[in-house]
Amino acid sequence: MRRLTGFSVAFLAFVLAGCNSEGSSVGSVAPPDTDATIIRVSFNQPEHNPQFIALEQMGERLKERTDGEYEVLIYPNELLGAQRESIELVQTGAIDMAVIVGSLMENFVDEFAVFNLPYVFHSKEHQMNVLNDEQIVSDLYQSLEDDGISVLGAFHGGVRNVYNTRHPIETPADLSGLKIRIIESDTNIQMMRQMGGTGTPMGQGEVYTAIQSGVLDGGENNELIYSSLNHVEIAPYYSYTQHLMVPDYIISSTQLLDGMTEEHKEIFMEEIQFAIDEQVALFDEEVEQSIAAATEAGATFNDVDMEAFQQAVQPVIDSRLQTQEARELYERVQHEANQ
Repeated sequence: MRRLTGFSVAFLAFVLAGCNSEGSSVGSVAPPDTDATIIRVSFNQPEHNPQFIALEQMGERLKERTDGEYEVLIYPNELLGAQRESIELVQTGAIDMAVIVGSLMENFVDEFAVFNLPYVFHSKEHQMNVLNDEQIVSDLYQSLEDDGISVLGAFHGGVRNVYNTRHPIETPADLSGLKIRIIESDTNIQMMRQMGGTGTPMGQGEVYTAIQSGVLDGGENNELIYSSLNHVEIAPYYSYTQHLMVPDYIISSTQLLDGMTEEHKEIFMEEIQFAIDEQVALFDEEVEQSIAAATEAGATFNDVDMEAFQQAVQPVIDSRLQTQEARELYERVQHEANQ
């Protein structure tokens, strides 16, 4: 089990106290004056992200349905650190919940990598059908409970595409020599190498400056993140490689659920599922708006030779399906696509 460093503990106490470097209130994330149990959630994107909105509305419903017993307080924009640090904080019970990209989950249990493989999901509908099918995901989700983590469900995280500072990407050869920011995982490093580029793991909060300074040549993410984090300003070429559809998992400390009554736990899980469904609907609207905003800001969008990229990453898929468990899970995912 990962351990919190002294710095992480001090940083967490500092932020949860609701103060910035000048000692003033952080504002919307300052702990409320209430007798309710506060559920603190770490989130790495801005407040207008559909996942944030869905969680915020979930918190309002939870408060109402539990007669004020619980309040949800969401810390956006990596206020509690990047996602890797947030996992550690959840794991030890220092905070209650976090939204974590699927690529980081495979660092705990190898089989999570199946859901992070290139082109594993055929559509958003296929992905959400799989992630909501208890027969497929229940054992995988429960596998982290001994590490102090409960997987409550998963959001649709959009379709990830490559963007860069130099030129449109049409084939894997066009990525040659380009350093592309990826989420840290062995799968992503192998994937970007096979796609023709060099994958550079980095926290989301550092990417803008890294591209601006030339440390990176680009990144890979969905249109919403690309636009909302203003990466369009420094990397105007957005190419629809559609290489990943990685889930964003909603995780909690096992202590959170253990401390709830059965009634409150049932309400809580119902509201989590409702938030997931709500986020999917919101996401589509935000993507359309993000494309329009990015285009106005100077972005150019282009399609790619999809078959060339699919062929290029096949060795990555083969390399991650070495165990019987992984192969069976992959086959079940593909079977779901044909239903």
